[in-house]
Amino acid sequence: MEIIRARVLGFCFGVRRAVDTAKNAVAGNADSSKKIFTLGPLVHNPVVMDSLRKNGVQVLSGTDFSMVDGSSVVVIRAHGTTPDIIDSLKSKNAEILDATCPKVHLSQKRAAEWSSKGYDVIIAGDKNHGEVLSISSYAKNKCSVIENAQEALSLEVSEKAILIAQTTFSPVEFEKIKNILSGKNSALVVFNSICSATMERQEALAELKGRAQGIIVIGGKNSANTKRLYESALAICPKVILIEDAEEIPSDFFALDTVAVTAGASTPDSTIDRVELFLKNGK
Repeated sequence: MEIIRARVLGFCFGVRRAVDTAKNAVAGNADSSKKIFTLGPLVHNPVVMDSLRKNGVQVLSGTDFSMVDGSSVVVIRAHGTTPDIIDSLKSKNAEILDATCPKVHLSQKRAAEWSSKGYDVIIAGDKNHGEVLSISSYAKNKCSVIENAQEALSLEVSEKAILIAQTTFSPVEFEKIKNILSGKNSALVVFNSICSATMERQEALAELKGRAQGIIVIGGKNSANTKRLYESALAICPKVILIEDAEEIPSDFFALDTVAVTAGASTPDSTIDRVELFLKNGK
């Protein structure tokens, strides 16, 4: 079997930085004197989260910080969080390790800066995504979140408005939304804040068209960028699967002559290597 890896795949800079931050916190807690938490799932990848859990890292969900105290370390995930939550953690005297992706930080700052000038903020993204919720919390004026071009058609755009993208948003859909909203307000301030890592993975996937009988997309099934990779793969190959680990590879894939592999930005190198090993060994 020939296995073709996408030119770009797996961990992006922001996710690797967040995971390394958590791992370093574990390594620095050899005497287990501190309780280590992540604010929500650190990444949308069950393999990574299971590994952290086995090393004693706990996940804080919602705004229940009753377990947090002065001996706690809390890692802010790449998606970022809200100012109110940061203040709540500080009131607990917890040590905060901010692993918010720099690109998300920039969008947060833009939302705060432009809303302070009286601009409405429009975010193109998934309404319930952690990153979108964190960015919108920095907007002090009206903030709207739209998920697709259809919603853009019905949105009223004020004279003073900015458009920001979720970093993992579809570039194609963002372009449609931008054109629709700019048609309603030619003075719309647009920030195409889609991460280059997202576009690079999409472009590398497109290069695989016609080169393999099947494509394996590796990543968390609740990961936004992995889902979009899977959808894009379906458009260029009739035989595509989305898996989180090697054990999920269906038997019919082992009979193929050529298999292409790509992975979402929250997929560690070890999982990609494991999938390739399984394919090579036929198990």
